[in-house]
Amino acid sequence: MSKSDIISIYDKSPKIALLESTFAARQKSQMTGLVGSSFSFVANSLFKKSELPFLILFSNKEEAAYYLNDLEQLINAEDVLFYPSSYRRPYQIEETDNANVLLRAEVLNRINSRKKPAIIVSYAEAIFEKVVTRKELEKNTLKLSVGDNLSIDFINETLFEYNFKRVDFVTEPGEFSVRGGIIDVFSFSNDNPYRIEFFGNEVDSIRSFDVETQLSVEKLKKISIIPNVENKLLQENRESFLDYINEKTVLVIQNTELLGQQLDKLFDKANEAFEKLSKDIQHANPEELFLNQKQFLKRALDFSVIELHTNAVFKTDKKVEFHIQPQPSFNKQFDLLLNNLSENHFNGYKNYLCCSNENQASRFHDIFEDIDEANHESIRKQYKTMVLPLFEGFIDEENQ
Repeated sequence: MSKSDIISIYDKSPKIALLESTFAARQKSQMTGLVGSSFSFVANSLFKKSELPFLILFSNKEEAAYYLNDLEQLINAEDVLFYPSSYRRPYQIEETDNANVLLRAEVLNRINSRKKPAIIVSYAEAIFEKVVTRKELEKNTLKLSVGDNLSIDFINETLFEYNFKRVDFVTEPGEFSVRGGIIDVFSFSNDNPYRIEFFGNEVDSIRSFDVETQLSVEKLKKISIIPNVENKLLQENRESFLDYINEKTVLVIQNTELLGQQLDKLFDKANEAFEKLSKDIQHANPEELFLNQKQFLKRALDFSVIELHTNAVFKTDKKVEFHIQPQPSFNKQFDLLLNNLSENHFNGYKNYLCCSNENQASRFHDIFEDIDEANHESIRKQYKTMVLPLFEGFIDEENQ
């Protein structure tokens, strides 16, 4: 059995169909009983079958990152986006993390581009920060296509207006260079910078390239160059991330009550920071820049919502319960693992060992052979290995 075979088990589940039926009317659902990476398989099936955008909100950045990795294993990586926070502290805009600003801009650009739906993975600190409005981002986006007629001077001036820095060689987002008829520019909406070549005043070619090797990565027909969306100059008009995303988006929330408490705690800290700011300089107040629990819950009412916690905050239209148990902890005691695999096999379960690579799979085979060499052949029939690095194992009592 392959990864696709396991995925198909969840694709065919009546529970997936029941949850999907709530999306059109933007109902509120509760989905409980999911453990470990079983959630990743269910989320994958819901996303694929509904063909709707998803925003999955976890309790913290670490869990969000683990499940992001899971989903990237199950879905095309380009359809799974990570939306992190950009600030280390409220009102300390100079402390933004450039890598995170880039990821945030990529997500906003993907939403604005109206490409096919994606899963956005995020957490409280990230959605706490309000974002530049769609209108403001459109106004501050430079779109270029092969064949366009415009001068290098025009692009040079526009990039200066966007607060891009002119350098000899681009190394990070927000920089650009001009050499003859070539402009290199590192947009805040792409992992790699762009190289734009001109023939006179016509855009002759556009490529993305690797900063280290300077070699081309991909030939492109059109691009969008986006400035730092956390820039002070773009902070005049802000809206919550829930205002920015498509209202067809399905919100999946790990723990709504906890998320709300986290937003209020962050908001209180922002208020404290605001009170300590110099009164000689005008600053936007916290309500303009940040999201609190009340605002979040009110805005979430306009979406389809799936709550994963047993204590649902929203009035629930549909409840779906899965019967999945956590994988036991073996603490590298491989004899206990082997006994567990044998017990599962005897009880009619199919055992899958998800490994990071083929070498790890071979290592499991060798260890089990050392433990029970006499029965090695029969043991090999009790489990299958699969190269599929997942966050946490689980036992599905319904599908075995």
